[in-house]
Amino acid sequence: MSGFVEKPEPLQVPGLVHLHTGKVRELYRNEAGDLVMIASDRISAYDWVLPTEIPDKGRVLTQLSLWWFDQLSDLVPNHVLSTELPPGAPADWEGRALVCKSLRMVPVECVARGYLTGSGLAEYEQSRTVCGLALPEGLVDGSELPAPIFTPATKAEVGEHDENVSYEEVARQVGADTAARLRQATLAVYSRARDIARERGIVLADTKFEFGFSDDDLILADEVLTPDSSRFWPAEQWQPGRAQPSYDKQFVRDWLTSAESGWDRKSEQPPPELPQRVVDATRAKYVEAYERLTGLSWS
Repeated sequence: MSGFVEKPEPLQVPGLVHLHTGKVRELYRNEAGDLVMIASDRISAYDWVLPTEIPDKGRVLTQLSLWWFDQLSDLVPNHVLSTELPPGAPADWEGRALVCKSLRMVPVECVARGYLTGSGLAEYEQSRTVCGLALPEGLVDGSELPAPIFTPATKAEVGEHDENVSYEEVARQVGADTAARLRQATLAVYSRARDIARERGIVLADTKFEFGFSDDDLILADEVLTPDSSRFWPAEQWQPGRAQPSYDKQFVRDWLTSAESGWDRKSEQPPPELPQRVVDATRAKYVEAYERLTGLSWS
């Protein structure tokens, strides 16, 4: 059992039809047929959406995604049409709302890895492969790969794990031409973002993208290159052979698995509320990632 500890009731806004409640985002459709995405302050860990929110998290994700979309616009178009609040929307949506083009979404998580860690490391230790791609001997947790690799995954429902799949399986599901376009776009965007992050003292270890089609045009969608969808490591602390310090929700994971939380992640019991110090430390990490990447001050 996993999913929402307390599933929120979506706000009803005149002129908008609510479509979906995700781990972080609420999705609506406006009268023009465009999608309206609202990034909440919800946070998830171990397949649970926790009962405690992280203040400003949704705004950080939205503003960082917008910054990245600008950096990548010459490589691939994106789905953003406007950042204006829909008429009648609550003031709290300011800074966290995106009006987006409605797309035919590709049912694949497009993951790029430039460094070995996480589920990729677990597979490598068993077979010296990641998603069926052979890698050299001698790599350890945090090792930079000889070249970035495309390691797609299935898209899971809330409360379930994405599962790594082979490129051949993606080609079988969506067609060889679409699979090739997804791989090319994913690796091009990752390589650009990796170089930009590196200039700012951050290692972009891996990240995941979502794409959709408008007619025959491949469009970058959802969020992009945020601490929720990427592993960012401070470059000055990068040291292969151990777990790396990270700009993400590690404070949350560490507390949930500590004796203090009293929670057994293998049980069917939902996780508890987060203490204020964990909330504050997690918010600070998201803000630091935004400021370090963009060079802008978070107000």
